Amino acid sequence: MRLVRFLFFGFVFFTNISNISAQDSKGNLNNSKSVQNKHSSKMKLKIGGDVFMAIIYNNETTKALKAILPLNINMTELNGNEKFKQLSSDLPASAEAIGTIRAGDIMLWGSNTLVIFYKTFKTTYPYTKIGYIENTNGLDNAVGSGSIWVSFSLE
Repeated sequence: MRLVRFLFFGFVFFTNISNISAQDSKGNLNNSKSVQNKHSSKMKLKIGGDVFMAIIYNNETTKALKAILPLNINMTELNGNEKFKQLSSDLPASAEAIGTIRAGDIMLWGSNTLVIFYKTFKTTYPYTKIGYIENTNGLDNAVGSGSIWVSFSLE
């Protein structure tokens, strides 16, 4: 009977080892299989003379956003940590409590406000995740303190 229990628990352990959580490039804990399925493509953001590459998630919001790209918009400063633009039409939204927003996060607030965050901070507001800028070095300087023009395109 001990041998049967040992084999059973060994099977369960080794079966679940493939589901061990891994950290993504932003330090978020994620199941390694869901990380592969979660990311669908890259998006290029041009802010002034700087270019940033973003990973965009595979969800209904990003599918709708990709359909209206390329997009060249003037984004407004808010709270010293984000730039936003209210889009002319709604996108599908699936807002969730985020907890911590990280510099480089790209999200949808409500159903039509596109937001780029350039500072890390805690929040109680719900957002729909769109993606995140892979390398945020220089993002703070690129966005500056006022309104900015940002070009979004698929890579």
